[in-house]
Amino acid sequence: MPTLIQGPGQIEIILRINDQAYPLTVTPAQSLAEILRDDLGLTGTKIACGMGNCGACTVWLDGIPVYSCLTLALDCAHRAVTTIEGLSRAGKLHPLQDAFIAEDAVQCGYCTAGQIMSLAALFAREKNIDAEKIKRAVSGNLCRCGTYPKIVRAGLQLAEQTRKGQI
Repeated sequence: MPTLIQGPGQIEIILRINDQAYPLTVTPAQSLAEILRDDLGLTGTKIACGMGNCGACTVWLDGIPVYSCLTLALDCAHRAVTTIEGLSRAGKLHPLQDAFIAEDAVQCGYCTAGQIMSLAALFAREKNIDAEKIKRAVSGNLCRCGTYPKIVRAGLQLAEQTRKGQI
């Protein structure tokens, strides 16, 4: 279905989120984060700063991490959006989520989804992941609780499991 203008300030689009199509009516100024949380109930994506400074709202757009608070929903029509809810398969957590739990990398939890989405994108596109690559991948994600060492350890744990063929 092509994108249609419905009326003053309203546009019909189809968003493909976590492999499911959603026909929606949006306004040109609505962010992807607003649509995910308010219209679709996908609340794993957090809106913290609303200005692209913290990374809590990170999702994938066509496999690339983006700040959903800065991304217009209209620009996502007919593209693949993946949220933290879309990482799990058949009710099983993504291995990175398991690593975060094992390393106690979840503190208050507000930044966790964004951290995981940024790191999972790294693991999806690269091999031979080390601490420096992990730090670079999450450099756009702020953690108020300061759990960065645990986040790096969680990433290293998954990298080791991947190297050993356990994942």
